[in-house]
Amino acid sequence: MTRTRRTFTPEFKLQMVRLFENGKSKAEIVREYNLTASALDKWVKNHQNTGSFNHLDNLSEEEREIRRLRKDNQQLKMENDILKQAALIMGRK
Repeated sequence: MTRTRRTFTPEFKLQMVRLFENGKSKAEIVREYNLTASALDKWVKNHQNTGSFNHLDNLSEEEREIRRLRKDNQQLKMENDILKQAALIMGRK
């Protein structure tokens, strides 16, 4: 039996985190709201770290740097391809 992927609003996630912070056990919350324990753990961790549930807000510095470097690398490859094409065109003239 497979589970379909569900999405939750930030308000709902915050409500679940508040329940946990107010002393309700993770097991009770998971059982009562039909959640996965890993999802609740992730929400609590993200809220404690940054106060946000947005994936991009919760990236580590290394992950942000890797994203930036990959973007820069892609830009440089594109510029390099353009220069190669320009050199071929200029060589024909």
